[in-house]
Amino acid sequence: MDKSRTDNTMVGNFAAEDVVAAYADMQAAAPAAAPARPARRRFLKGAAGSFVIQASAGGVLALGFSAPARDAQAQAAGQEIGAWVVLHPNDDTVIRIARSEMGQGTLTGLAQLVAEELDADWKKVKWEYPTPGANLARKRVWGDMSTGGSRGIRGSHDYVRQGGAAARQMLIQAAANTWNVPAEECSTTPGKVVHAASKRSLSYGKLVAEAAKLPVPELKSMKLKDAKDWKIAGKSVKRLDTVDKLTGKQVYGIDLKLPGMLNASIKDTPVHGGKIKSFDASKAKAMPGVRHVLQVGAGAVAVVADTWWQADSALRTVAVEYEDNANAKVDTAAMRATIVRALDSNEGIYYGNKNGDVAANMPKAAKKVTSTFHTQYIHHTTMEPMNCTAKWTPEKCEVWVPTQNGDASLAVAAQAAGLPIANCEVYKIHLGGGFGRRGKQDFVEKAVLLAKQLPGVPVKLLWSRDEDQRQGWFRPMSSAKLEAGLDAQGNLESLYMRIAGPSILNTVAPNRMEEGNDWIALQGLWPAGGKYAAEGGFGYTVPNLSIEFAMRNFHVRPGFWRGVNNNQNCLYIECFIDEVAKAAGKDPLEFRRGLLQKSPKHLAVLNAVAAKIADAGPAPAGRFRGYSQQMGFGSYVGAAAEVSVNGNEVTVHRLVVGTDSGHVVNPDQVNAQIVGSVAYGLSGNFLENITIKDGAVQEENLNSYNIMRLANFPKRIETVLVPSGGFWGGVGEPTIMVAAPAVLNAVFAATGKLPREFPASDLKLKS
Repeated sequence: MDKSRTDNTMVGNFAAEDVVAAYADMQAAAPAAAPARPARRRFLKGAAGSFVIQASAGGVLALGFSAPARDAQAQAAGQEIGAWVVLHPNDDTVIRIARSEMGQGTLTGLAQLVAEELDADWKKVKWEYPTPGANLARKRVWGDMSTGGSRGIRGSHDYVRQGGAAARQMLIQAAANTWNVPAEECSTTPGKVVHAASKRSLSYGKLVAEAAKLPVPELKSMKLKDAKDWKIAGKSVKRLDTVDKLTGKQVYGIDLKLPGMLNASIKDTPVHGGKIKSFDASKAKAMPGVRHVLQVGAGAVAVVADTWWQADSALRTVAVEYEDNANAKVDTAAMRATIVRALDSNEGIYYGNKNGDVAANMPKAAKKVTSTFHTQYIHHTTMEPMNCTAKWTPEKCEVWVPTQNGDASLAVAAQAAGLPIANCEVYKIHLGGGFGRRGKQDFVEKAVLLAKQLPGVPVKLLWSRDEDQRQGWFRPMSSAKLEAGLDAQGNLESLYMRIAGPSILNTVAPNRMEEGNDWIALQGLWPAGGKYAAEGGFGYTVPNLSIEFAMRNFHVRPGFWRGVNNNQNCLYIECFIDEVAKAAGKDPLEFRRGLLQKSPKHLAVLNAVAAKIADAGPAPAGRFRGYSQQMGFGSYVGAAAEVSVNGNEVTVHRLVVGTDSGHVVNPDQVNAQIVGSVAYGLSGNFLENITIKDGAVQEENLNSYNIMRLANFPKRIETVLVPSGGFWGGVGEPTIMVAAPAVLNAVFAATGKLPREFPASDLKLKS
């Protein structure tokens, strides 16, 4: 991609460490738009890849993870060239991936960035996960091992590219030493070092032994390629993990088998925070295959058996009595009432974005518009339920786990094991879906606490779908009250917005709170140019503005759900903007454009999706269009929807979604992420709902918890990538937030009505 641009604004390296720490949940220390094109799923195309386990000494990392591996003799011959690259004499190039792969393609994208700077032969590229224990022992040479907040690539692009560049420099120096020529006379072609003057060349595999002896250059001194010169990065290369998934070779946590392993199913207190008073396991102990019935922590009982089905069947016969818990009297209606009262309360208010004087100017408005919205708790619903395998001895604890945060898993494992962290190790496995849920480590803690009661025996703890639903860390419910003041010409002069609801940070990372409150609750609404603007700045310019949060917490645990608070916040503000535009007598698209004149990147993406959906002219008779835009996770996004409405049935004929993420490492993968995010955005706001009765989750399985199906999906989704360069934004989450508001605004254009309660279950999405 051409890095030149007319807008030289730099979002920078996203140095808001508060955001990094919050998502990591650590327990330890505008050029021309890229061509728009229809997005479509490309069915399971990719190149072979699997774990490569290094077994030799002499600078080679020993992982010790008994997963499918390549030829052991080839592994033993591998040599480390810096921390990120292991080369083999047969020219196989193993790139280490510190982040977690959960279907989003981060693994391949990071490998592309390293391979680009290495000048690798992509056909020879393989991959492996280094372990969190090895990372700690080597002074965190692989950096942050958390994967959340759409930071997989944008949070590590610089140092992984530096690692590839350093390895290339070491190989060049090794060739220069071999030929006794200056290193400056040598260059590289994919997988080879060449000396043009003498017409000599050597493959990387031939140079690995000599290169491995050299000191690793200072990474920050590495000169990185300009994006316009990329040959591997920026291209739609095949993913490295697809073939193993297609053939069934890929091992997920739910598949893992170890010698002598037992299987366990667990049931925790249905009311979060509850404690066990007693339990009767007599029936369970008499059932086939059952080995043990054990209490785990204060609130859980687990059955350990030869197979998981035996364990889970027996667990369902265990009669548990819980201690009295005041939270057992809480239900959704009571929580909702508390939140609604907070919309007009003067207590516990966090002022996140304020300019001008709303209080003084709102009464002067020629016309006022007031609205309220409400969203419910929703669950992550990963395809693979929570699971973790642990083996404990008095000397060592080992954990095999699909985790979004290897560092946090290691810390929690050590704490639960009661062992020094140096005596523990975590082996990361691909995730069968994460979406923020696997950033929490409760399933790791419980697996280790269980294994600790069975020394020397590997125990795989797999949650049932029911348990996964009951014990979620849900996207929090919230309410929003908005008021707009228009002048006589229909210009927006004043905007007031208050959001009320539970705090994610208060639950998962209270040390990251600011002024005793949760700044993440106002994600996407932060002041432009302010402390958190790089993660989600408010694009609209309003002379008098006040955006605030009233924190009201409950026993039901809120957590980071894919897209986090920006999902609700974008829904609230973007639907309200359409209402305000209607009151002003203005076209909603033009109304937005007027408010975004000082936010060129926001405006550029909005214009790109608007142009794309209008490429065939006005909407056909009976169809209506709606728009939305937002900034979050470092990227600027927009959507345009075209719908028809028949009674309460909504058909989304077209949905155009655009993003400016600064750089695009793999266009196909970005397109796929956008399409997948549409499912999340629509599902969360039209279908999904967690309700609480007697303190407990009522939707205990997918027969009662409704999620997006093909019958609900838009007929056509198109993507527009407008990378303006100069910054690195995320792609896994941002476009979730604009999908539903665009569709709802199109429904508003068709019917004159907007839902106030979400999920908007009265509207039925039809394909």
